[in-house]
Amino acid sequence: MELTYKTIMNKIPFLLLLLCLFTNCSKDSNGDDATTYNYFYPTDETSITAAQIGNGTGTLDPKGIAIANEKLYVANGNVLEVFNAVTLAHIKTITEYKKGTTTIPLTEITSVAVDNGRIYIGSRESRLFVMDENTNAGISTVGNGQWWNTFVHVFGVVVKDGLIFVKEKETSIKVFETSQITETSNWDLKPIAKLNTLNGFDQVYSLDVEAGNLVVAGRDAKSYLYYNIANIKANAAASLTEPLKPTTSTFNAKPIAVSFSKDWVIASENSGSVNNLVLYPKADFMNRTYNASVNVSDVLGKNAFGSIVGVAQLNDRLFLSDNTNKKIRVLKLNKSVIEEQN
Repeated sequence: MELTYKTIMNKIPFLLLLLCLFTNCSKDSNGDDATTYNYFYPTDETSITAAQIGNGTGTLDPKGIAIANEKLYVANGNVLEVFNAVTLAHIKTITEYKKGTTTIPLTEITSVAVDNGRIYIGSRESRLFVMDENTNAGISTVGNGQWWNTFVHVFGVVVKDGLIFVKEKETSIKVFETSQITETSNWDLKPIAKLNTLNGFDQVYSLDVEAGNLVVAGRDAKSYLYYNIANIKANAAASLTEPLKPTTSTFNAKPIAVSFSKDWVIASENSGSVNNLVLYPKADFMNRTYNASVNVSDVLGKNAFGSIVGVAQLNDRLFLSDNTNKKIRVLKLNKSVIEEQN
């Protein structure tokens, strides 16, 4: 389990009992045995700010984030920041793509994904940079920085199971195979499929892959968007003419960010001026049943969240890219087990 456990027996703390009454605690009971309530809640651990980068005089404008091999990658303006996700120490700032005699400065970085030894960096300047995860040497670029070629800007990227999903401006997601990108591949690659997000313009988008589906936090469609990957492959050629539309569900809030961990769907949702951190059980979420185990706009009544544009989890830590407050919020996910004797 990716949680820190705390077991409370016999005496039930009044506060946690009230929280269970008014939130989605899970309940287990077996005849005359004790009834067990599971309550999950986040607590503040720390924050990563600009003060922890370099000499501390720079800026942090966090957007998309990713965790791989105990490293935290943060899209930060015109650079990619790399932190140790365990100690939270700053490791390096990547400022450019470099391959042989070619050097391209990173500009307006929106998103990042790490998969199978590669880092994929999305830029609003209509490029996807691909680098070696260990050496950070350039492998290739997709797009040449001109919005009328390849990408109309890049606002989100996720890579898994041999596929690359790139969210560009308005309602478009382009799908590539990782095998298309090599040391010698051309920058003007053609997508194998196209997807339609129904609504959208130029916001940073969050997307992830789970259980054979691409899931997009459809902030403009006010729904999580589900695309079956087997269906994408089967209808890839036709989708280049008519992009595939997602399965949706009626939703009141705006999904802003989504990420899958071992046990949870970690999400952020917006309702007017309120920004919530939400955790869903994975099986329920994939069945489009949105019974949140955690749904909070702050931490125990303090430190309200700003706009959370990226989320990730490592063990019992939740990482939130809080763009409003210009920091990475680092929370601890706790579990209390409350047993009530029948």
